[in-house]
Amino acid sequence: MAASLGTIVHASIEDLLQMDLSGRDDLEIGWLGSTGEKFLRQRWEEEKEIFHNTPRRPKWKEEDFPKAKRQQRGAIRMLLRFIDSPEISNDKVSIAHWRKLHSRVIAVEGELRTADDRLMGRLDMLLADVDEKGNLRSWVVADLKTGRVPEGGILKPEVHRQLLLYRDILGSNNQNAPPIRAEGWYTDDAGIYTAEGDSVMEAALKAWEATKPSETPLEATPGEKSCGGFCDWKAWCPHWWNWRAKGGGSNSDFKDIVVLLQHYDSVSGGGVAEMCEPADESGRVLPTGLQMAINFDNRGKEALEELLESGHKGPLFIGSAMMKRGTCRVGHWCDVLAWSPIPDA
Repeated sequence: MAASLGTIVHASIEDLLQMDLSGRDDLEIGWLGSTGEKFLRQRWEEEKEIFHNTPRRPKWKEEDFPKAKRQQRGAIRMLLRFIDSPEISNDKVSIAHWRKLHSRVIAVEGELRTADDRLMGRLDMLLADVDEKGNLRSWVVADLKTGRVPEGGILKPEVHRQLLLYRDILGSNNQNAPPIRAEGWYTDDAGIYTAEGDSVMEAALKAWEATKPSETPLEATPGEKSCGGFCDWKAWCPHWWNWRAKGGGSNSDFKDIVVLLQHYDSVSGGGVAEMCEPADESGRVLPTGLQMAINFDNRGKEALEELLESGHKGPLFIGSAMMKRGTCRVGHWCDVLAWSPIPDA
């Protein structure tokens, strides 16, 4: 849902930056709030349809629409600050203000690609920073971020690298470019955080060389950082399970488990599950005889029933099940998938 929320906010800002202003009176005000919400609602409905057509999904949170509105307002505040109108309220923003902003937009949702096609990215906005006389001072790579605000004002290393890479690709393709500034625009607090540092192109090209396809699987590196949190691939990877069986992992109430469903009542969503452990390194299932009550609700229940209707009868992988007082709760935040480990060979 967080990713969908980000997509919606990004797309609605793109719409505002590309809207047709021809024939509009420069003095017109009171339009920004309704227009922004219209674009936001359109993108909300589009993303919701895509979301519901995705088989592996959690719950769509209709109650998050106000959060999307707040994030959009944060982005608008930063755009107004960029044209030196930081204190103006949305209902006082005129068409003239928005024309001024449009004149500073070089690209929206632009593709960045090196001349050799080895590195690429997509920038949210490329803006022209000008002085009081309208002379170009620099290009600004502005990347909208709807996630958590940097702690202590320090960008996460991966975000810092991303912004510098955008800056460096842009510079490599434009030898006569003005100075280029790369910024993370965080909608939650309307804060702008600049990424500074030496070129990352050399390191990026080394990473590109290391990611060439190979017949040999990468060596498994199970551990707290790689397997202790969320991982898209656990339902197909026996390594995390063996690591967990050997004592790895935290004591969180939310656990990834492999079970056999011994009984299930489709009306209540309740049932009985038998815990399993790995029989060997390949991830074959060994039933333990240990049974516990299990309850499926909301999207967790839907996902289980979709799987059962497909004919699945074997073990289940359940991601982030809530384990408390001898009961397992599987809700909308959980993965419910067939346990189907892929061997390394």
